Amino acid sequence: MCGRTACSLAADKLRRACAYRDRRGQHRQPEWVRGERYQPSYNKGPQSSGPVLLSRRHLHQDADSSERVLMDMRWGLVPSWFKQDNPSKLQFNTSNCRSDTMLSKSSYKGALLKGKRCVVLADGFYEWQQQNGGKQPYFIYFPQTKDAMDKATEGDEEWKGWRLLTMAGIFDCWEPPSGGEMLYTYTIITVDASKDVSFIHHRQVRAGKGVAGMPAILDGDEAIRKWLDFAEVPTQEAVKLIQPTENIVFHPVSTFVNNIRNNAPECVAPIELGAKKEVKATPSNKVMLGWLKSSQEGSPQKKENDLPKWTSQFIHSPSPKKTSADVLQQWLGKQGQPAAKKRKA
Repeated sequence: MCGRTACSLAADKLRRACAYRDRRGQHRQPEWVRGERYQPSYNKGPQSSGPVLLSRRHLHQDADSSERVLMDMRWGLVPSWFKQDNPSKLQFNTSNCRSDTMLSKSSYKGALLKGKRCVVLADGFYEWQQQNGGKQPYFIYFPQTKDAMDKATEGDEEWKGWRLLTMAGIFDCWEPPSGGEMLYTYTIITVDASKDVSFIHHRQVRAGKGVAGMPAILDGDEAIRKWLDFAEVPTQEAVKLIQPTENIVFHPVSTFVNNIRNNAPECVAPIELGAKKEVKATPSNKVMLGWLKSSQEGSPQKKENDLPKWTSQFIHSPSPKKTSADVLQQWLGKQGQPAAKKRKA
């Protein structure tokens, strides 16, 4: 399942990172709808709000269905047919929707058949591996290129920053029975864990039915286009896009992220595990140094007393005064150093 994500880009950068070409081949950026509500975060959980992409036609019936808008929605789908006056009274968890039941469960079937498909945006998501003595969190994201280390200027047509993870979702719009503001909510579709990350969360089999393991990731603009353009791509064709992907990378992070109240770059910064499970530096890991430095502009600012205490047993030389960039630079440096030789007695 997907229970926690990060989306740290400021609203204007997020919009640029979602640039696309419309049906006529014109380069566009999606317009924000209620963009003032969006709050960047390194630690988003269900019931919080987050950014999603959807077709403009959902909001304007005469719009081109290939045009996209950005909207801040609450995570945890509230079906439009829910009749109680408080959405928190919904008795079941709708933060994730299993792909094998999305066309049979009433919570999702109606919205899906009406074309209410969206793309949930994130820097990446977190998963926890059960270990003796606790759970070890990992951050999972798209492989990044060296371009992501470059700080793209406002004049650049092409976004060169962090490549956002694009997850398939379903949204719905609920209207309070007594009247009031419409509530837009979403759920993230989940699929079997891919081979690369299956060691983190093993798929459990109970009574012949498995438990879906990870978000359904849409890799590339063509997949995103088909998922969003409900007027041109029918449901039965769109659901074929929902399948596991191997095009992801990951690294261990501090247990600092375990507390949902912790919202700082340290949530995503790589750490060292024990020697037996050492994670080697990769181009994607190295890209994070530049990303963490640049993404903090316009993102949540941490105060001195908000810095983590670094209690994780996997972090060496604890120092609460270090920034995430310092920690990451130290980690990357160690990966390139030869192992220390033992001195002879």
